[in-house]
Amino acid sequence: MINKTRNTLKVYLNDTVVKTFSVATGKNQNLTPEGHFKIVTKVKNPWYLPKKIPGGDKRNPLGTRWLGLNVPGTGGYKYGIHGTNNPVSIGFHVSQGCIRMYNQDVEWLFRHIPLGTSVTIYSERNS
Repeated sequence: MINKTRNTLKVYLNDTVVKTFSVATGKNQNLTPEGHFKIVTKVKNPWYLPKKIPGGDKRNPLGTRWLGLNVPGTGGYKYGIHGTNNPVSIGFHVSQGCIRMYNQDVEWLFRHIPLGTSVTIYSERNS
């Protein structure tokens, strides 16, 4: 579960929280989509296509891993959970809609979370 208000990502096993991570989400409330999604793509050292930055390059804003979400009409390549080359942004509302994590945290997710895993993104309405 990703709480956009608190910028946290919680990993559950059954109904028990096993890990909590700090994340960065969209600059404004509408950029990071809300709802129930699934992880449909996993990419190691993703390329940043808009600026043609190869995977593994220190300038790459996607960091070291990409877990793509099946937001309708995107094929798992527009909205995702990914690393960052800007770790000071974690904990803030700064992205274009993706969920940013520290590279070591997204690498943990990449190793432990399989394709098809459900992801819920929401905001706290009374915060």
